[in-house]
Amino acid sequence: MLYADGCIAALHQPAKYDFLIALVKPGGVWCFPKSLATKDIDAAPPMLGGAAIAQLVLAHIDLALPHMFCQAGMTTYRALLSVLAIPYLGNRPFQMALTADKAKAKAVVGAAGVRVPRGELLVKEDVPTLLPPVVVKPNNSDNSDGVTFVQDQAGYKAALELAFTFSDTVLVEQYVPLGREVRCGIVVQSGRLTHLPLEEYFVDTEMRPVRTRANKLKRDSDNNLVLAAKQVSEAWIVDAADPVVPAVWHAASLCHKALGCEQYSLFDFRIDPDGIPWFLEAGLYCSFSPKSVLATMMAASGTPLSVFFDHAVEQLLRPVDCDSEPLSTP
Repeated sequence: MLYADGCIAALHQPAKYDFLIALVKPGGVWCFPKSLATKDIDAAPPMLGGAAIAQLVLAHIDLALPHMFCQAGMTTYRALLSVLAIPYLGNRPFQMALTADKAKAKAVVGAAGVRVPRGELLVKEDVPTLLPPVVVKPNNSDNSDGVTFVQDQAGYKAALELAFTFSDTVLVEQYVPLGREVRCGIVVQSGRLTHLPLEEYFVDTEMRPVRTRANKLKRDSDNNLVLAAKQVSEAWIVDAADPVVPAVWHAASLCHKALGCEQYSLFDFRIDPDGIPWFLEAGLYCSFSPKSVLATMMAASGTPLSVFFDHAVEQLLRPVDCDSEPLSTP
């Protein structure tokens, strides 16, 4: 809802785009509020799935933009849009399900030639065999929920207990020494991959060997969700002349193609002390909110959010000739 609200505020132009909000609450009850303000959500009549789907059909929607980041939102509800023949921005359910499973995504990109940390996938009965330092993480959670940096054998017990509260399977990975940590975005423009400026995140061997949920999301004094990683001290754009950029772009291209991504993709890499990128995970989202990572990267390349969105819509509804000029070249 945080990202969706930002997207609507930035892009709503009645003469060009008219937004219909379809909100699915926990438990599966739908509503169609006028806005994402609490009072409008409370005032919107609740609907069961069948009635809500009928309303979607009757609305004659030209285009959908999914903002649901849960497992069902990434897969089931995107598949529903396909069944209803409603075009939508973003990757397909198969790619979303594949990358939500960290171990599977890692295996696919590793087979394509991308460096991945050595690891093992555990269920509750398993005993880890990797010697610390390692990173313990739930296999299918997001925003670094349940992630722990384990420095010795004694640290395994608490780390595994925490990770298993988020997932039935847990991924244990060999710790990649710092280094740096960067994110690489790719946008498909006119049939070609356009690599965006890298975004780097603050990490430190002593203070922050890995990024946790607290480094990404937090609550303000009014208990509203805010984005912790958007502060200048937490994240910044990497200079295009930085020697790490070509290696990361190459690895990201391999990931994008191996995973079968469409329209756009986003990948996290750990850079070791020798400047070699190691794949951490994929996040195939773009909310088209001003604070969305891909929107930030596009802005750094000289493309405003409105132009980025217009071009994405145009290419989805009216595919562009692959020989035409791309939107931008960083």
